[in-house]
Amino acid sequence: MAAETAELLQARAQEALSHFTEVRVSEDGSLGFEYAGALCSLRAVTLSPGLDVLSVTAVLAWDRPAKPALHKKVAEKNSMMQFGSITVITRGKLADVILRYTFPAAGLGDEALTTMLLLVLSGADQGRQGLLP
Repeated sequence: MAAETAELLQARAQEALSHFTEVRVSEDGSLGFEYAGALCSLRAVTLSPGLDVLSVTAVLAWDRPAKPALHKKVAEKNSMMQFGSITVITRGKLADVILRYTFPAAGLGDEALTTMLLLVLSGADQGRQGLLP
């Protein structure tokens, strides 16, 4: 039953997102989409009975020079974030900037679910600004 709950929640999230962007189901079952230039992934998971969460990951920028200025920008953006946190993942001299947010979604009506998703995605949009040349 727990998997059915997560599957239902993910289907509802897919429906909500489909009003704003094209959503595809990835090979691993997660939802993939683009929002305001960010590459995004969403997955519903049941952590325990009655605790269903949505986990959103958005790649805000990739292959950026891993310099102190990038870390400073990300720290400034994090201080303004209300939904999620932004991290820098370095790979040698390059870095990717990722936003992650996981929130309990069991019991949210369709309108509340859509509102939460848009709040998170607007943070991705704002977080992306100034990270690209």
